[in-house]
Amino acid sequence: MLRWFRVVALAEAVSYLVLLAAAVAKRALDAPGPVEALGPVHGVLFLAYVGLAFAVRPVLRWNVLTTGAVIVAAVIPFGAFVVERRLPDTEPEPEPAS
Repeated sequence: MLRWFRVVALAEAVSYLVLLAAAVAKRALDAPGPVEALGPVHGVLFLAYVGLAFAVRPVLRWNVLTTGAVIVAAVIPFGAFVVERRLPDTEPEPEPAS
């Protein structure tokens, strides 16, 4: 699941930057087409990112503050790139049952 979160985080970050560029082009060039096409794609990727963040939360043992920071990072340009770089390479071993 960590691999999927990593892939979706990168895709969400790229789609966000492309959407921002399209929004600038929409204003500067009066070209609404790219925003209308990219908006829903980015929306689906964002929802997948948030859903996967909650799914990997117990695996990575994130507390509420860390989970909130990971989700807030998705709305900051380049934020999901930072999150992806800070993810561990492999999933941690499960805690032994007591």
